[in-house]
Amino acid sequence: MRRAAWIAAAAIAASGVAIGPTVATAEAPASRRADPDKKFVYTGQAMGTVISVFLWTDDEAKAATGAAAVFEEMKRLDAVMTTWTPDSEVSQINTAAGIKPVAVSAETFAVIERAVEISKKSGGVFDITVGAFKGLWKFDQDMDGTLPDPADVKKRLANIGYKHLKLDRKKRTVFIAKKGMSITLGGIAKGYAVDKCVELLHRRGFVSFMIQAGGDMYIAGTKGVDPWVVGIRDPRGAPDSMFALAPVVDHSFSTSGDYERGFVKDGVRYHHILDPRTGQPAQASRSVTIRAKDAFTADAWSKVLFILGWKESLALIKREKLTDFEVVWVDAANTIHMTKAIESTLKIVKQPTPGP
Repeated sequence: MRRAAWIAAAAIAASGVAIGPTVATAEAPASRRADPDKKFVYTGQAMGTVISVFLWTDDEAKAATGAAAVFEEMKRLDAVMTTWTPDSEVSQINTAAGIKPVAVSAETFAVIERAVEISKKSGGVFDITVGAFKGLWKFDQDMDGTLPDPADVKKRLANIGYKHLKLDRKKRTVFIAKKGMSITLGGIAKGYAVDKCVELLHRRGFVSFMIQAGGDMYIAGTKGVDPWVVGIRDPRGAPDSMFALAPVVDHSFSTSGDYERGFVKDGVRYHHILDPRTGQPAQASRSVTIRAKDAFTADAWSKVLFILGWKESLALIKREKLTDFEVVWVDAANTIHMTKAIESTLKIVKQPTPGP
């Protein structure tokens, strides 16, 4: 049967599924169960996060091969766009910084070109040259609660600036004009990968499914005649605590939050979403959730709107006529804000939990 996909702690405990924070699910009432489809859940690791695939179908063999194809595609794209291996295309671009342009695949070029476009529209708030901060802040396996020397942060800022990226569409090359600079696609590649996997599943004949890569998700189809309903995590609540619900049909749902990779020190929260203008963790928001037609759009813009905060974001949205997504913010003061387009469908179930 098709079932709403609330992934809460109880569902995780029952199924043994490790899942990301932005979705939760509950069983659909019997009266809404429109067909006898089964749900198959598969999880794996790629792009530095948990990848989860939910498929509604009667064909278990088809579900297994479909999920395997998703994981294979995620790992393929990861190998091309990661900075953690020296032979990836992105690593080759970084190695050749200030030396020569590097020819890349159509996919890598498309992601970098889109990143530069968003950098221009956001005035540099989104900037893939934040790769310069790699190893300075400790928010991964090396997280130990220490802060970098302000002088080191200032020094790295000299190597931030998307305008140093030179793209040649005809030759399909990428050149970092300034030696010592580097790029990272960590703020946009997962969204691109999710969209590629959505296309893959559609080609294989799947209609109702969900793909989640960390905070990036795409939900296809409906539960009978009703849309899926997705929960937005309470930034200071338990991992299964949601403060709002929103319907999603054939759309992406992406959340950027300060609670995933970070720590609190002396009453201040430090986290992995860095403002490229300062080199410091952005402080205007606790979380930003975007509902968009594709994960590529949602992934990148969620970072921009998190960094800017709701007031500056709304001004940017109006100025750039950004109409292809809707947004919900929890700001630094723990207040909820949203764009008008989502007001009529978002249901606030509680106020976000206070705390640093």
